[in-house]
Amino acid sequence: MRLRPLLGAAAGAALLLLTGTTAVPATAAPTPQEAVTVDKVGKIATDGTVTLSGTYRCQSSSGPVFVSSSVSQGVSTTSYGIGGTRAVCDGAKHRWVNRGRPMPGALVPGAARVEATLMELRTFSGLPLPRFHATHAQAVTLTQA
Repeated sequence: MRLRPLLGAAAGAALLLLTGTTAVPATAAPTPQEAVTVDKVGKIATDGTVTLSGTYRCQSSSGPVFVSSSVSQGVSTTSYGIGGTRAVCDGAKHRWVNRGRPMPGALVPGAARVEATLMELRTFSGLPLPRFHATHAQAVTLTQA
């Protein structure tokens, strides 16, 4: 058995995961049973820590599920990841709260755009690949905490 082709395939799959591209197609539009929302107000502390929140609902999963969030501001195309929360897919509505501190001065109080994603990691051929349950983008106001 040749090890080099297997290592190449594993490295390629890992690269796909790191770049956000997957071999698994995105799921169809979310149903009312699977959704994620973003609260219209987020907080930014004096040290730059951003707190975002909202709700989520998902029906079932075979792997771990997370609510991730990112925020951008102004005309910048840069989006900053703000934490991640482990989700429970039991059909009930749950709250999520994510906290993170992007580079100093990157975000300020005021208008911003937040995207939240409800994503499951499923194992295919030994590799964890994402399955998207729901996404939602929302205009928010970051207020000084």
